[in-house]
Amino acid sequence: MHPKFAAVVELLQEKFDELLSGPPYKFGGLPKRMPEAGVYLFSEGNTNHYVGRSNNLRKRYFLHCRPGSQQNQATFAFKLAREAVGIRKATYKSGAGSRTGLAADPDFQRAFLSAKERIRSMDYRYVEETDQPRQALLETYCAIVLATQHYNDFETH
Repeated sequence: MHPKFAAVVELLQEKFDELLSGPPYKFGGLPKRMPEAGVYLFSEGNTNHYVGRSNNLRKRYFLHCRPGSQQNQATFAFKLAREAVGIRKATYKSGAGSRTGLAADPDFQRAFLSAKERIRSMDYRYVEETDQPRQALLETYCAIVLATQHYNDFETH
C-alpha cells in the first residue's frame, strides 16, 4: 500500500469505533455544541441503516428529516419512500419514476413525509472528521462494515 494512502486510512478503525461508541441522539436532542464536519449514522435499535458525511452535521441532520425538505435534500428519506411505494431501483430519466415525477405523485409524497418522520425517531450518531479524503473513506468504510449498502449504494448516475 502506498504510504500516503496508508496514512489516510490508518485512523479509520479508531474513528469507526468512536462513531459507534458515541451517544445516540434523537430529534430535538442534538447537543448545542457539536463538530461541524464529520460522518454520521442513522439506526433503529440494532439495525444500522444509513451512513453519510457532511461539512455541517447539524444542518445535514435537519435536511434529512425536516418536513419541508425536498427530494434532493433528504436523500435517505427519498430512498425509504421509494422503497415504501415499491420502487426498488432509481431512474434518472424523466417520467413517472424520476425524482420530479415522484414529487408530483401524492402517494409518494405521503410516503416521503412519513419517511422523514421515521428518520426523526431514529438514533443519530456522529464522529468529527474534517479531513475531506479521510471523511470520504470513513463514510465508505462505515457503510461496508455496518452493511448499510441497501441505502448506501454508492451508485453513480
